[in-house]
Amino acid sequence: MGRAFLYVILGGGVAAGYAALEFTKRGISHGELCIISEEPVPPYERPALSKGFLLPEAAARLPSFHTCVGANKERLTPKWYKEHGIELVLGSRVKSVDVRRKTLLTGSGETISYKVLIIATGARALKLEEFGVKGSDSENVCYLRDLADANRLVNLMESSSGGNAVVIGGGYIGMECAASLVINRMSVTMVFPEEHCMARLFTPKIASFYEEFYKSKGVKFVKGTILSSFDIDSNGKVTAVNLRDGSSLPADTVVVGIGIRPNTSLFEGQLTLEKGGINVNGKMQSSNSSVYAVGDVATFPVKVFGESRRLEHVDSARKSARHAVGAIMEQNQAGEFDYLPFFYSRVFTLSWQFYGDNAGDVVHFGDFSGGTFGAYWVRNSHLVGSFLEGGTKEEYEAIAKATRLKPAVEDLAELERQGLGFAVTVSEKPPPSPPRDVIGSGIVLERPIYALHATAGVVLAASVAAFAFWYGRKRRRW
Repeated sequence: MGRAFLYVILGGGVAAGYAALEFTKRGISHGELCIISEEPVPPYERPALSKGFLLPEAAARLPSFHTCVGANKERLTPKWYKEHGIELVLGSRVKSVDVRRKTLLTGSGETISYKVLIIATGARALKLEEFGVKGSDSENVCYLRDLADANRLVNLMESSSGGNAVVIGGGYIGMECAASLVINRMSVTMVFPEEHCMARLFTPKIASFYEEFYKSKGVKFVKGTILSSFDIDSNGKVTAVNLRDGSSLPADTVVVGIGIRPNTSLFEGQLTLEKGGINVNGKMQSSNSSVYAVGDVATFPVKVFGESRRLEHVDSARKSARHAVGAIMEQNQAGEFDYLPFFYSRVFTLSWQFYGDNAGDVVHFGDFSGGTFGAYWVRNSHLVGSFLEGGTKEEYEAIAKATRLKPAVEDLAELERQGLGFAVTVSEKPPPSPPRDVIGSGIVLERPIYALHATAGVVLAASVAAFAFWYGRKRRRW
C-alpha cells in the first residue's frame, strides 16, 4: 500500500509549518501536500519550549504556539491543515528514503512517493553517551528538543521545586533553561568547559555582563570543567553530578544542553553533504534537483559571508522554508536566498539581538552597567556583525540594516565613540543615487540625456541615407 503526493515535507518542526503556509499562499490544491513528522502534533514554534512553556504561571501551551505565530502570521492548528487539504502523517518515523525513485518508507511499512521533497528534519540533541558518560536514561535527566522533553522538564521542576538543578552546557539551551529553573524556585548551577557562557557568540565582556546578572538571580557558574559521571541511587535517579576537576554537585534535576547534530542519516550516500548538513544552492535545492533542504539541516550559501554555512536558529528555518517553496513554485523567477544571519534571546528582563558574523576586530559600546549596550565586529575595514542588548524596535532594525550594508570602518576608536549612533546614521542614509553625467564645466545631469542621443542618432542616420542615395545616383551616371 502506498500514497502519492506532489509535494512532501519530511519533518514537522518550525520550517515545515512555514513551508506549508507558503504553499497555500501560492495556491496549491487540496491533496497535493503531505507533512510527515515523528511528533504527535502539527508544527509549532520550538523556541517556546525554553521560554514561555517553562514558566510556573500563565505558561504557554498548545495550540497557542503552533506555527506561524512566531512571525506574527496565521496560527496553523490541526483544523487549518484539514481545511487546506494538507495531509498530516504524525507520530510516524521514516525508515528509509530513495531519492532516485522518489519514495519514502515509514516505520509502519507504508510507501509515500513524491515529485518534490523538502527535507526539514532539523537536528537532534547530542547525548551524554556520545561523550562517554552514562545516565541519559535516568528519570531526572532532561534534554530539551521537543514537546515531550519540555513536558518532562516541567514535571521535574514541579516535583523538585526548591531543590538543586544542574545545567550541563553554557549555550542557548543552557542559558534559557537556567533562567526558567530559577523562576521555578530552584537552586541552579551551570557547568561548562569554556571560559565564559555563549562562547560561540559572546565576547568575554558581553558574557561577563550576563554571568553577573545571572549570579544576581542566584545562579552559580562552574567553568573550565566537564561532567565525568553521575551518582545514581537504587531508583535510577541522579543524586549528584561528578565533574572532571574532582568536585561534586548535589542534583535533583539535571538539564543537558551540549549541542545538536543535524538529522542527515537518511540521505548519506544519496545527497551531497557539507559542514554537517545537506549542501544546497541559493534556491535551497540539493544535489538532486527534486530534493530541497531547509532549516538546521541545510548548508547554504550565505552571501554576506561569501561562503556556505549551516545555521542553527529559528529565523533561518522560517525564512529558508519560505524561500524554498518560492523556488519550487516559481523556478524561473526565484532569486538566490540572501539571508542575513540573525540570533536572539530573551531571559529574565533581558533581550538581545545579533546580526551578521562575529569575526574580526570587536568594538564594544554603550552602558554595560545595566543599560543599552552592544558590539560591532569589523573585518577588512567593513562592518560584518552587530550585537545589541536592551534596544528598541527601531534600534534593532538599525543594526540589522547597517550590518547588511557592510559600511566601511576606517577608525575603530571613532566607531566606539559613535556607538549605536553609527548604525542609526548608516541605516538612515538614502540609497545610493544612480550614476550621474557631467557635461562641460560642472553641469550635472541627474539622468542620462537619452532624448539628445536619440535626436543626434536620427540626424546622423538621415545624413548617411542621403549620402548613400546621392552616391548611388552618381555611380549610375558614371
